[in-house]
Amino acid sequence: MSVESAGDGRMNLLGFERAGLEAFVAGLGSKPFRARQLMQWIYGRGESRFEAMTDLAKDFRAQLAQHAEVRAPEIVTTQRSADGTRKWLLRADATQAIEMVYIPEESRGTLCISSQVGCALDCSFCSTAQQGFNRNLTTAEIVGQVWLAARELERDFVPPPGASPGQRAITNVVLMGMGEPLANFRNVVPALRVFTDDFGFDISRRRVTLSTSGLVPQIYRLAEEVNVALAVSLHAPTDALRSELVPINRRHPIAELLEACWHYLDEQNGRSVTFEYVMLDGVNDQPAQARELVHLLKGRPAKLNLIPFNPFPGTRYRRSPLPAILRFRDELLAGGVLATIRRTRGDDIDAACGQLAGRVSDRTTVRLGNRLIGVAVQP
Repeated sequence: MSVESAGDGRMNLLGFERAGLEAFVAGLGSKPFRARQLMQWIYGRGESRFEAMTDLAKDFRAQLAQHAEVRAPEIVTTQRSADGTRKWLLRADATQAIEMVYIPEESRGTLCISSQVGCALDCSFCSTAQQGFNRNLTTAEIVGQVWLAARELERDFVPPPGASPGQRAITNVVLMGMGEPLANFRNVVPALRVFTDDFGFDISRRRVTLSTSGLVPQIYRLAEEVNVALAVSLHAPTDALRSELVPINRRHPIAELLEACWHYLDEQNGRSVTFEYVMLDGVNDQPAQARELVHLLKGRPAKLNLIPFNPFPGTRYRRSPLPAILRFRDELLAGGVLATIRRTRGDDIDAACGQLAGRVSDRTTVRLGNRLIGVAVQP
């Protein structure tokens, strides 16, 4: 785990999961229960000022002010879609920026967050991939996105009719923004623990989703570390086509990827894996390709999320027409594979799936599509 410290040496507490925070307060001479109190103030109440944490001893608050801080990413811009979706551009450093998106629905509010500045995996249909890659986000920068969004949203949040008692603005968190989460394993896993910890954001493990392009060794490691929902970018039924769309397939082909997915479910007693499938006109949307997917997934704990392609400047792809998407879904359902069509949200502010671009001005890593060994995977 990478823990941020300010220029004056103070530690950013958003970078600690519970065990790390307990060790930190122990280093200040305090007992572990103080860490739990801190987490309740920081995550439960969204508080960043130590002087406001009134059930902490005065001398302990003074120590915290000297050695620690609660610092989230800075908002550069905020955009609101006509459908209620919000997108924030957040400053990662002096020249780099990331994006996160909030999607409100009647029964839930989903926050889509980033794990890297840019992305090195070079999926050909994704706007983020075209920006190149600069660096991994720290745990504090990942957690800080949820902490910041919660504070921003709770100010004017009105639970929709029929909402459960005490429903919060953010009920679901998905790591589907900029970056490949499993390429930033060391910082992402502690963040996942904070999201699901009873003293953290206390979000159900089934409502925290990690989306990966298919880093197979890291899926096996994830199965040993944390229990969250798994989503996998599939996008094609054959290795030849998937290698064109998702270049990591050249290293980890479909059969190997699926084996890792079933292992993850076995280890974590999971219900199913969601396979994301972007619908590209004339590329991967034919009925015969749907039948090939049935051959791969029938009888397995899997569901397919069909995503209408969201165009961006310079792309060579077009969105599949709605009749083609419906026909594709029906082929899957007829073959016994659960399939849904994702509703496009926030496309008027470029906040839809695959459109997040942020600002990556220093592209330090070679794209995977150009050179397979160019991907840096953090241990």
